[in-house]
Amino acid sequence: MIGKGDLALISRKGSRWLGLMIGLLVIVGADYRSKAGQDLSIRTLRADPTSPQLVTLGEQVYARECASCHGVNLEGQPNWRLAKPDGRLPAPPHDDSGHTWHHDDQTLFALTKFGVAKFTGMDIESDMPAYEGKLTDREIVAVLAFIKSRWSVRTRRRQEQINARTGAQ
Repeated sequence: MIGKGDLALISRKGSRWLGLMIGLLVIVGADYRSKAGQDLSIRTLRADPTSPQLVTLGEQVYARECASCHGVNLEGQPNWRLAKPDGRLPAPPHDDSGHTWHHDDQTLFALTKFGVAKFTGMDIESDMPAYEGKLTDREIVAVLAFIKSRWSVRTRRRQEQINARTGAQ
């Protein structure tokens, strides 16, 4: 098991921390879906990037809640793979250059709604807030739809395959 001291050491290593986080999200995300997947609204509220109404709502919510960190054009913060002096990672991009599309919709929904610490069950400090109680499930799904609408056709297809493998569609 990884301890708090191990995470501090890893966070100083920058890209190793990112790799660990991605691995944890995949592992914990699969476990989370198996335990609580039936409760997530993502099962009924599909993050459809072709829905004009959903994408429009998502664009509005993204501009208000996400753009200040993740960028107006989903570009993220500079050096997003390298830990800041406080050990936290800068906000990653949500465009094709980032890793958002590497995750299925259920994982993205749960991370956004519950935050990294609650989602992983670990004491991880993150600048990413949990939006439970601040955004509705529909608003979270709409933001995901907006983000996906900005991806290239190739990236969108790859993420759809991830959704299909994990049962997130």
